[in-house]
Amino acid sequence: MALSKQAKTLNQKQIKFVLEYLGNGRNALRNQVVFLLSVKAGLRAKEIANLKWEMVMNSDGSLSNEIGLVNVASKGISGRKIPINRILKAKLAELFVDADYVSSETSNSFVIRTERSNGTSPQVIVNLFSKWYNDLGLVGCSSHSGRRTFITNAARKIAMVNGSLRDVQYLAGHSSLQTTERYIEYSEKARQKLVDII
Repeated sequence: MALSKQAKTLNQKQIKFVLEYLGNGRNALRNQVVFLLSVKAGLRAKEIANLKWEMVMNSDGSLSNEIGLVNVASKGISGRKIPINRILKAKLAELFVDADYVSSETSNSFVIRTERSNGTSPQVIVNLFSKWYNDLGLVGCSSHSGRRTFITNAARKIAMVNGSLRDVQYLAGHSSLQTTERYIEYSEKARQKLVDII
């Protein structure tokens, strides 16, 4: 995919803008969780649609600190463990105790549901993102924007925690580092700063 055709990444102001917009609409909490699973966990539309509560819960029924994404819920064999961002975890906790989501079969049910179904499809997730970004006038954004944002931000900050691009590759669920590199948005300003400190 050519760089010019890739989904645009979101800055912090835009992320806040989207969350506020979603918070004022129908299915606010569910939609905020969908968005955060993309931008704070880097999940694909398929992974968001296939995520079950058991993948984010401990054996005692409490929320885990990581998403245990299994291969069948992902693309190919890209199942992985993704630490849960604190903002995402708070929204997941709210969603988990929402009366519409609580049932005796909660652990085996899908995190993201519709009003008519106990689950959803990847295409529905893609369509949700398309509608939201269109409503907000965020041209060039798609269901992949949150994922690209997550991967780009992780790549920019990984050195701060003594990690490497291999860690970002793992979080993204890519079999090749080259694939991960294609997701990372380049920054001319960052390159200038880097050269200045060498």
